[in-house]
Amino acid sequence: MINVLIATDTRYPVNRKVIRRAVDDVFKKHKIGGIESEISVAVVGARKMKDLSIKYLKDSDRHDVLTFALEEVSQEAAFVNPPDDVLRLGDVVLCWPQVLEAAAKEDIMVDDEVYFLTSHGVEHLLGEHHE
Repeated sequence: MINVLIATDTRYPVNRKVIRRAVDDVFKKHKIGGIESEISVAVVGARKMKDLSIKYLKDSDRHDVLTFALEEVSQEAAFVNPPDDVLRLGDVVLCWPQVLEAAAKEDIMVDDEVYFLTSHGVEHLLGEHHE
């Protein structure tokens, strides 16, 4: 079972079902099942996202999604069983103003952009990176 912890402010009316579906779909795509796992997804504003970017990436670029894995995944490494048998992968952070801007620019529904960015973040937590 996948436990998706979602943290957001009432100012950001994100569809929590879309976030959960995105996480589930990525797990199904990678044929991950039968394990207790946990991912947290936070929806934040532009100021908080900029603070995270400066603190952890040492840049002030505008990011629509950031991920923070609890463990760095490499080809040689494997996940270690935690003592409580819950695999905690890490955090996905979405920037709500960036979500709205990207959806408008691409002329798609906000839920579709939330789904895409959440999926993208979960892929990163599972060790997939783009160039």
